[in-house]
Amino acid sequence: MTAIDTARPPRFSRGDHRTLGLAALGGALEIYDFIIFVFFALTLSQLFFPPEMPEWLRLLQSFGIFVTGYLARPLGGILMAHFADHLGRKRVFSLSILMMALPCLLIGVMPTYADIGYAAPLILLALRILQGAAVGGEVPSAWTFVAEHAPAGRRGYALGFLQAGLTFGYLLGALTATLLAQLYTPQEILDYAWRYPFLLGGVFGVIGVWLRRWLSETPVFLALRERQERPVAFPLRRVLGEHRRSLIPAALLTCVLTSAVVVLVVITPTVMQQRFGMSAGHTFALSSVGIVFLNIGCVLAGLLVDRIGAWRALMIYSLLLPLGVGALYASLVGQWGVTWLAYALAGLSCGVVGVVPSVMVGLFPAEIRVSGISFTYNVAYALWASTTPLALIALMPWSPWVCVGFCLAMGVVGLLTALYFGRREPLVFGVESMPIMCGDK
Repeated sequence: MTAIDTARPPRFSRGDHRTLGLAALGGALEIYDFIIFVFFALTLSQLFFPPEMPEWLRLLQSFGIFVTGYLARPLGGILMAHFADHLGRKRVFSLSILMMALPCLLIGVMPTYADIGYAAPLILLALRILQGAAVGGEVPSAWTFVAEHAPAGRRGYALGFLQAGLTFGYLLGALTATLLAQLYTPQEILDYAWRYPFLLGGVFGVIGVWLRRWLSETPVFLALRERQERPVAFPLRRVLGEHRRSLIPAALLTCVLTSAVVVLVVITPTVMQQRFGMSAGHTFALSSVGIVFLNIGCVLAGLLVDRIGAWRALMIYSLLLPLGVGALYASLVGQWGVTWLAYALAGLSCGVVGVVPSVMVGLFPAEIRVSGISFTYNVAYALWASTTPLALIALMPWSPWVCVGFCLAMGVVGLLTALYFGRREPLVFGVESMPIMCGDK
C-alpha cells in the first residue's frame, strides 16, 4: 500500500458543490430511465409475451430483454469514450442523457403483444439496446467528469456523492413503482398505468439535458489541451497496448460493483414477491429503504476513501458486502419482522459501489482515462450483469441463500484484488500522470 497523506484536504467551494450536484442529479434522472424497466418486469412480461407462455418463461424473457441493455453498453461506451477523450467530457456527458430519455418515452407509448404480436418484444428489445448504449457512455464520463473537477483530497467524497446520485435513480424508480401500486389496482396497472413511469422518464430526460447545459469542461481536460498539440489518435489502442495491467483490477472491481447492485436492486425485490409472497407495494417500499441507505453508504464510503485510501476502503467494504446481504436474507427466511432494518443494513454494506470509482479513475492516465474506464467497465458490466440476474433467478428455487453465497464470493474477489493490486498498481491522477496517494491526495 502507498503512504497516506494526513494533511487536511481542501474544502469544496460553492462552484464545486454546484457542479457535483448537477452531475449527480442528471445521473439520477438517467439511471431512473434505465432501471424503471426492472420494477415492472412482472407486468411487462404479461404485456409483451404470449399469454399462453408459462409465467416463469415470460419473466425470464422479460429479464432477458432487460439484461440486453447491459450487453449494449460496450458499443455505446467505447464510441462515446473515444469522443470524450478527443472533444471533452462535457459534450458526451450531455449527449448520453438524451439518448436514454427518448427510448424511455417511446416505451411509454408503444403497442403491446396484444396489439402487434411478436413485433412488440422486438421493438422493446431495440429500445433497450439504445438505452444500454447511452448508459455505457454515462457512467465512465460521469466518474471522470466529477473526479477531474473535485479538489485533490476530496475525490473520494465527490465520487461517493456521485454514486449516491446515480443510485438515487434507483430510488426514484422504486418510489414511482410504490406510488403506482398504492394508487392503482394490479389490473389498472396492467391495463394502462404501467405507461406512466416511462412517460415520466421522458420528462426527466428533458430536465437532465437542461441541467447539464450549466456544467463546464473539466480543468484536467483543459490542461491536457493546453499541454498537447493534438489528442491521442486512438485512446483505446493505447489502453490495450500500454495499460493492460490496469485492465484486470478494473474488470474484477466492476464485477464486484455490479454484483452489489444486481442483488440489492434487481434480484431481491423480485425474489421477495415470487418466493416470499410479499405484495408489490410492500416490496417496493422495502426496496426504497435499501436504496436510501445505499445512497448513504456510497457517501460514507467516499469519505473513508479520502481518509484511509481507496485500496484500504475496498478491503473493508468487500468484507461488509456479504455480511449485509446475509443479514437481509436471514430476515426473509426467518421471517423476523425486521426486514426493513435488514434491508437498510444491506444498503449500507453495499458501499463498495461508492469505493470502486475512486480506484477506477486512478488506474488510467488523464489523456486516455475515459476510454480505459469505459472499455473495462462496460465490457465487464455487460458480461456480468447480463448473466448473473438470469443465473440467480434460475437458481433461486434451489435455495434462498443463493444471493448470499454469490455476494460472499464477490467479497472475496474484491478483497483479493485490493491485496494483490494495491501494491502493484499505484493510482494516478492529473495531467502529469504521477503516482498519488491511495486517498487521492
